[in-house]
Amino acid sequence: MIPLYSTKQIREVDEYAIKKIGIPGIILMENASREIFQKINERFPQFAQSKIGFVCGKGNNGGDGFASARHFANAGYEVIVIYLGFENEMSTDCRFNFRILKKLSSTNKNLILKKFTFVTTLNALRNCKIICDALLGSGTKGSLKEPYLSIISALNKIKSTKVAIDIPTGLNADSGYSENSFNADFTITLGQFKKGLFFGDGFVTSGDIEKGEIGIPETFYEKFIPSEFLVEPEDAIAGVPVKKKNLHKYSAGKVLTIAGSGSFPGAAVLASSSALKIGAGSSILCFPKSVRELVHKKLGEVVVKDYEDLGNEFLSEKNLKELNDRLNWADVVAIGPGLGRQNETQKALLSLLKKYKHKKIVVDADAVFALGNGRYKKLNLRNCVLTPHHAEFVNLIGITSSELKKDILKYGRAFVKRTKSFLVLKGAPTIIFTPSGEALINTTGNPSLAKFGTGDVLTGFIAGLISQQKNIENAILTAVYLHGLAADILSQKRTKLDILASDIQNYISQTIKFLEKSIA
Repeated sequence: MIPLYSTKQIREVDEYAIKKIGIPGIILMENASREIFQKINERFPQFAQSKIGFVCGKGNNGGDGFASARHFANAGYEVIVIYLGFENEMSTDCRFNFRILKKLSSTNKNLILKKFTFVTTLNALRNCKIICDALLGSGTKGSLKEPYLSIISALNKIKSTKVAIDIPTGLNADSGYSENSFNADFTITLGQFKKGLFFGDGFVTSGDIEKGEIGIPETFYEKFIPSEFLVEPEDAIAGVPVKKKNLHKYSAGKVLTIAGSGSFPGAAVLASSSALKIGAGSSILCFPKSVRELVHKKLGEVVVKDYEDLGNEFLSEKNLKELNDRLNWADVVAIGPGLGRQNETQKALLSLLKKYKHKKIVVDADAVFALGNGRYKKLNLRNCVLTPHHAEFVNLIGITSSELKKDILKYGRAFVKRTKSFLVLKGAPTIIFTPSGEALINTTGNPSLAKFGTGDVLTGFIAGLISQQKNIENAILTAVYLHGLAADILSQKRTKLDILASDIQNYISQTIKFLEKSIA
């Protein structure tokens, strides 16, 4: 896994390197500027020696911009630098690089410096192929104030390739939240990866992200124990089961799925069959007797265990006795997809979670809804995996969507700390919160997953993989990664418009083979 760091941790390391080791800050800035120059050239060779613009603030982020602009000017680019404030307002290292650039501009006709006065000053950047944001960097906290708000708004409207130096201005590097931020196509983050780049608004506004080395050894960060990580292919492969020669269908993983109703039969089909697709040896679906025919013909390998619903077409509390033997039989229970939200069904779900608290249970969709209004606080969810999307999660814990958006990590981590459960918070990207307090950020998936049924497939994948091994965390991580990877591979063969949940399900075998080959 790739560790992610907070702004505070990165600044502590910078300060240690400068004060304890004796690496001057101006050297770190110069190292950063050379990395920026190199990575932009590597990333956009089509814009070599074209017109590039920099918008620089008064702090060290601005200094990175001034130093980078010098390298581009020396390499024959036409460079326009717009800067804020006066020299005496700049940080020491920023001012040092500004003065060099100012002297250089007197001899290099391709280098132009303009002091920002009005938003119209930014019109000088309209013909730039690339615009680099070096305004505030990782120091952003709270809402942007003027003139930064107007500057960012104007820059985002200019049609050119946008590059953020360290972090897009306006983005909180820790919470991933932004009210208004620079919309980058490419972000060169300096020193180490900042966690806020990879989720929330950061996931949208940072574009592609690369790390720029500044001359500080990786060992300097070893004193920190990160809590956030990016999932890598090597992590995902660890959860792919290795089948033993003497396996049989009941030792290869037994999954019981309690899903579907007369109104939503499709969710039950997708979830229960996905458990088999991911390798479980046996899958049984519990479904209302009166509408059994809605799913029976669609499930060739899945066994359907019907329960008496007296024509109501949904689960009720009295059905738990009928299902008791099957619940005890299962290695893993998946509940929720398409069950409906009738009062009787919610009571049944709560009773099931209370009675079978030692069973591994994947809780999705309508089962998550049943835990709302604080009901989850009265249950032991230690062996449960909850898989809500953002709207379901805010309903579950009783907050607003805007509150969650401002600090996703805080709310996710608080939930698993209280419940000792695993939380798979589905979104772009999906984040896995573990009972140990870690947040594992998935690195696969695309907008094709924003479609009916894909969550049901994921539920089946998670249940199927958990049934085949003891390590719940590995199973969840692998299921989430493979689910997104299948969508990524399919979107290269087709479009993101026509990919269905059943396509993700049916492509899982090829996806696993692709993953195995990619890290062989």
